[in-house]
Amino acid sequence: MVLRLANPPGLTVDQSRASVVRLMVPTDANFMGNVFGGVILGEIDRVAYVTATRHAHAQSVTASFDRADFIAPVHVGEVVEFDAMLTFVGHTSMEVWVRVNAEALAGGPPRPVVEALVTMVAINQENRPTPVPPLILKNDEERRRFEEGRARMEARRRTRRMRRG
Repeated sequence: MVLRLANPPGLTVDQSRASVVRLMVPTDANFMGNVFGGVILGEIDRVAYVTATRHAHAQSVTASFDRADFIAPVHVGEVVEFDAMLTFVGHTSMEVWVRVNAEALAGGPPRPVVEALVTMVAINQENRPTPVPPLILKNDEERRRFEEGRARMEARRRTRRMRRG
């Protein structure tokens, strides 16, 4: 259970950031030794949840996966790091950017394998959307990502309105 603070203060991108490191094992992979995309997506969803819930001070649920770009395969025996940060915060929703890198335990540099954008929505005890604190932006890069996230959020809203007719 997550304790909800009354009027929580805003948090910076770094304060709500989360990362997970996981060793990929044979049960994560197909017969060729490549890790299933669904395993990677599940971990992305979990780290996005941690980031969003940490920021919102409330439970968060996945509203959408806007993108999940698989750049390179992940193999059994590799260590995979999932690094998540907020790019945009609206009234109740948050966009989380997750970068995934893999590295061989035997050596070699980490390499990018997936990038994903996940929209999370904070919910209250009645499972209804609840307001989230503002995102405190500290530099030009964070402001740029925030504006890009705002544009994506508006595009998602337009798409939902068009689907409703």
